[in-house]
Amino acid sequence: MDYLQTIIMGFVQGLSEFLPISSSAHLVLASAFYKMLSGVNLAQLTDHSVQEVFLDIMLHLGTLVAVVIYFREKLWNILKSFLVSIKNRDFSSSDTKLGIYIIVGTFITSVVGLLLNDYAEALVFMPHIVAVLLIGTGSLLLFAEFFSDKIKDKVQNINFPSAILISIAQGIAVFPGFSRSGLTIATGLLTKHTRKEAAEFSFILSVPIIFGASMVYPFLKIDFSQFLGFDWGAIIAGTIVSAISGYLCIKYFMMFLSKFSLRIFGYYCLLIGLVSLFIFRNLFFIA
Repeated sequence: MDYLQTIIMGFVQGLSEFLPISSSAHLVLASAFYKMLSGVNLAQLTDHSVQEVFLDIMLHLGTLVAVVIYFREKLWNILKSFLVSIKNRDFSSSDTKLGIYIIVGTFITSVVGLLLNDYAEALVFMPHIVAVLLIGTGSLLLFAEFFSDKIKDKVQNINFPSAILISIAQGIAVFPGFSRSGLTIATGLLTKHTRKEAAEFSFILSVPIIFGASMVYPFLKIDFSQFLGFDWGAIIAGTIVSAISGYLCIKYFMMFLSKFSLRIFGYYCLLIGLVSLFIFRNLFFIA
């Protein structure tokens, strides 16, 4: 691992975490491409170190900082409204309901994610399988846009059934290649919400999950002695890049959603998935 690799991966993470193109897929594919260009044997592309896994966590933490800063007013209003509702025992306000949906949704996502996590971790360093799942993300985005175009009367606010389905989609997105924002926004469209509303709920719902994973995983699966051997300069550089690029991505993506559809991202996922599948096709035959 070096500075160039972590900065590239930080930039890729920041751009792809909030765009519906699967940040985890791009991290896997970018790392695999980098190793290939560095002369790593094809059979060794599935090898990985604890430091690489930790870098992935830190890059996600960087994008968490980005989403908290961008939605700071909304998050504060939700928290304040929720605390006032507890005091007054009145949970009827829209911000309070949104807070409840986030709490329930986080629980559902955690359960689904934990059930699928072992299978997902086995795929993290299998770029050929990730490419297949990325093709699935692209197909879902195109179908969701097709369905959404047929709906004339959109549901104005996120409701409880929609929140449940979006949370399940977020849990399934633990698989690299299944875009978290892609699956959640597509689910929002399929439950008759607007792109912008679905995206906003998707991003806010990601906050507790990313925070929990970033805080819990290192202490459960990494020995303290391993932390001492990490290249912290490179890791911090990548994290800062992911935070900055993530913030800019959210800002302009929300502007994009108010005017355009997600089809371009669907086609992009199909293209990258097919190209990657062709490049790494021989991995299917390596035990």
